[in-house]
Amino acid sequence: MAARFPGGGPRGRLTLELSLDDFLVGIDALADWPYPETVVWADELITLVGGVLDDADQAEQQLLSPGQAEVWDDSAVDAALGLTWRADLTEFQRRDIARLLSLQHGANFSVPGAGKTRVGLAVYAAMRECGEVRRLLVVSPKSAYEAWLTESELCFKEPPITAVMGKNPDFRAEILIVNYERLDKALASLASWLRGAPSMIILDEAHRMKLGAQGTYGSACMALGPLARRRLILTGTPAPNGARDLENLLSFVWPGHGRRVVTQAVAGGDLAHASSVLRPLFTRTTKSELGLPPFETRIRRLKMPELHREVYDALVGRFTSRAEASRDDFDALGKAMLRLLMAATSPALLIEGESRYEPLTYQVPPLEIPQNESLYSLMRNLPAHELSPKYKEALKIVATNAAMGRKTLVWTTFVRSISTMESLFSAYQPAVVHGGTPDREDQIRRFREDPDCYVLLSNPATLGEGISLHHVCHDAVYVDRDFMAGRFLQSLDRIHRLGLAPDTQTRVTVLAVEGTIDEAVAMRLEEKLEFMGRILDDPSVQQLADLEDEPSGAAGMDMADVRALLSHVSAVAGH
Repeated sequence: MAARFPGGGPRGRLTLELSLDDFLVGIDALADWPYPETVVWADELITLVGGVLDDADQAEQQLLSPGQAEVWDDSAVDAALGLTWRADLTEFQRRDIARLLSLQHGANFSVPGAGKTRVGLAVYAAMRECGEVRRLLVVSPKSAYEAWLTESELCFKEPPITAVMGKNPDFRAEILIVNYERLDKALASLASWLRGAPSMIILDEAHRMKLGAQGTYGSACMALGPLARRRLILTGTPAPNGARDLENLLSFVWPGHGRRVVTQAVAGGDLAHASSVLRPLFTRTTKSELGLPPFETRIRRLKMPELHREVYDALVGRFTSRAEASRDDFDALGKAMLRLLMAATSPALLIEGESRYEPLTYQVPPLEIPQNESLYSLMRNLPAHELSPKYKEALKIVATNAAMGRKTLVWTTFVRSISTMESLFSAYQPAVVHGGTPDREDQIRRFREDPDCYVLLSNPATLGEGISLHHVCHDAVYVDRDFMAGRFLQSLDRIHRLGLAPDTQTRVTVLAVEGTIDEAVAMRLEEKLEFMGRILDDPSVQQLADLEDEPSGAAGMDMADVRALLSHVSAVAGH
């Protein structure tokens, strides 16, 4: 019997432990058990499994006969929400609510800015109105707390008691909000809260649990999900790395069914067909439906200075005669992908500073490169000899935008890169936000409100979600990107979201150094975005997969030009 459940693991000679999803996927194996009279079900488990299988059957019917789903018009949606609902709804929000109410459980894959929070609360309001649920558990990133607290006040005439979970769940709360990081250690108390009354559970930014049962967040979500009468997931990036992510998300919504249906849908490789098969299981509002003005996304390919190229080649194993003497040092540094991303910007970032925030200090004008020094020693002092082409290009873009009165959002993965650019861009009074920033709100407010603050430096891991900058900033620069397609899409939406004026020109520039890992990252992101765009039937995502090439604006600048530019801006700023 254990062989029929390959996902399980032994817990003794006669005991097998496996996830609910794995159990439900292989539940037909129980029909072959030769001693059916010996099978004993716990009451809670038989109720749980029966409910999940009923849900899976209903979802199967939706896939087989999508045209036979219950039809909801505007008046039906209004009636379902009841008299306690007061918030305005857009046409696409009403459509999404109607679609989700026609399912027992569901997924909203709408783009950021489409109002997924309001749609989620509307589905809860309808379920509360018909008496199916009385409580809502929201699992979200901390950055989304404010949106849930604000919307719960705006959406209801008598706002429900809404609380962010402290040490323990508040049993007086009707809506309880908790972040993904807290789930694992709070499983028992949250399970008790969900059982205390008929409940609904919403996973906001659900891609956080894309690893499913293999990840800490995912396994906690999968344990809590079946305890709720209604399950709903919200994310604009449901498959940032391909089909497996989508399998895990839909396994939370429909345990034992979600994984199988995605696998079958994409097995043939025809993503247009897979999209049509999966479409009845989710709703999505696209960028084009929001009526946003289009935005330009271009990639600028940069060339490395000679010494930078020699150091980078040594890191990936292409050694010059000068590099041979330092071969062991370069082998140790060139192991990790993140180190290669650093090296494409500046190999000097690989040398640990006195602190993780210590900026690189560039020499202006640069010193000549000594011929008798080892390459490893030259790498340690690289900022004295050459300016990173990425910093030079980013500086040129910021300067050009500032001259036109435009603010620029500059993204980079690395904190030392942020602090280096903070020093290089000092004439533009940069605001800085990263994981160690103590006054994050003050920095963001300064960028929004201070007319002399022309640039915000941040990393997508810190600021990629939960913040809107589109009213003050319409230019973004990616000094580097990693392989995380979802994070790239999320960060783009900080400056391109609902509320933009129709004539707004939004420009996004990606910097990539030729002959480096930047090219591999661009290729993999192209593949991931192409998959996601096709599975969601969203041309705007597919368009991002194929960036238009744009020539470098700083190709002709040398260090003396940079010094002259900074001196000029400083002089102007001083008057």
